[in-house]
Amino acid sequence: MGDRIHTAVNLLGRGVLRALDVRVETRGTAHVPTTGPVLLACTHVSYPDFVFVQRGAVERRPHIRFMTRHDVWDRPWAAWFMERMQHVPVDRAAPAGAYLRARSLLRAGEAVCAFPEAGISYSYTVRALMRGVASLARETGVPVVPVALWGGQRIYSVGRPVGGREPPPDWTRGRRVDVSFGAPMTVAPGEDLTGWTRGLGVRLTALLEELQQLPHHRPRPGEYAPWYPAHLGGHAPDRAEAAGLDAVPRSAVRPTWGPLDPS
Repeated sequence: MGDRIHTAVNLLGRGVLRALDVRVETRGTAHVPTTGPVLLACTHVSYPDFVFVQRGAVERRPHIRFMTRHDVWDRPWAAWFMERMQHVPVDRAAPAGAYLRARSLLRAGEAVCAFPEAGISYSYTVRALMRGVASLARETGVPVVPVALWGGQRIYSVGRPVGGREPPPDWTRGRRVDVSFGAPMTVAPGEDLTGWTRGLGVRLTALLEELQQLPHHRPRPGEYAPWYPAHLGGHAPDRAEAAGLDAVPRSAVRPTWGPLDPS
């Protein structure tokens, strides 16, 4: 029953994307195995990122189990759907439960998607990363597929608060979202989790900036672009300003990666 519900929700999501004329383009989907356990490690640039990742991977893995903020389960109707689709509630104050649940799903051969930044980056660069992905991959031996996406931030994301409020959704039709799946990574037994996580930051940064610099995602000359990273010429908060806006857990691995040289 759960997978039937998941399929129905996927179809609903596809219908919403069509209604909004959102075009999702993918690259590197061959890196996502069609069977067996896999852990996707995805950048986080907008609230509906999970919709775009699932849409991009649906032909390869139609039922991805997402690691999601636990407060989504606070609404009984949402909890009913989330449980049946086998998504994983993540409480950053007590992450052990999410780890154990994700590990169980991986051992059962599922595809699990984590957002190791543990929140959306205000600077639209890859911010500090949690070690959970590295730990899960080292313990289970599953491959990690790095994933970046770009374009969803123009629909609904974070931004500089105005009057104490975050930016509202923008329902402008005709948006394009690009999703890029990178080559799988592995974590060797005994490998240092912090060092491996820094390597993941490098890989995610390269994937993300490749998408950000596609011509159709660049701001027009002279355009005010708070949805585009400052180091590439946009007007989003730079890393220094974002440090005061991002709610990053203390245990996260601080960036030693990117931004890449825009030249």
